[in-house]
Amino acid sequence: MSFINYSSREINCKIVYYGPGLCGKTTNLQYIYQKTNPDAKGKMISLATETERTLFFDFLPLSLGQIRGFKTRFHLYTVPGQVFYDASRKLILKGVDGVVFVADSQIERMEANHESLDNLRTNLAEQGYDLDNIPFVIQYNKRDLPNAATPEQLRAELNPRGVPDFEAVAVTGKGVFDTLKATAKLVLTHLKRGT
Repeated sequence: MSFINYSSREINCKIVYYGPGLCGKTTNLQYIYQKTNPDAKGKMISLATETERTLFFDFLPLSLGQIRGFKTRFHLYTVPGQVFYDASRKLILKGVDGVVFVADSQIERMEANHESLDNLRTNLAEQGYDLDNIPFVIQYNKRDLPNAATPEQLRAELNPRGVPDFEAVAVTGKGVFDTLKATAKLVLTHLKRGT
């Protein structure tokens, strides 16, 4: 659920990058952070314990315009990829406005993608959200690897609903901003509808 700051005339929206361990969630956020105008972003915060790490930062994309005179500030989060950090994942999903599922394109990671997607659905449902009713985009990362499944295979396995999806190589930035822009637009459309 977005948060409105009336004094700064900003609507704050939360986008969470979700996916299996080592799929590229952190790489996505680091690339976005590096390429975002320093005047339009906050600090990148890394909450690291001995065994897990969560990254987040906020930014104000001036190019997306305003909603009823309010600017929109996006807060981007990653979740820990490993399943045994489920409590952290649930906490990070609280108040989510949009989700990017970062899938690992490697054929041998398909089961991990399915487990993570199922876990996302379960964790959202526990908080009263339905993945079918919130802004949701899939990114097929690691497209540059020789053992990557075809986009058609990935869509058949992970995207039966046909939500917006993008091919990416997060380490080079390919597809990173396309994914973010699509998610941000879905979040803004969702907000404008008042749903």
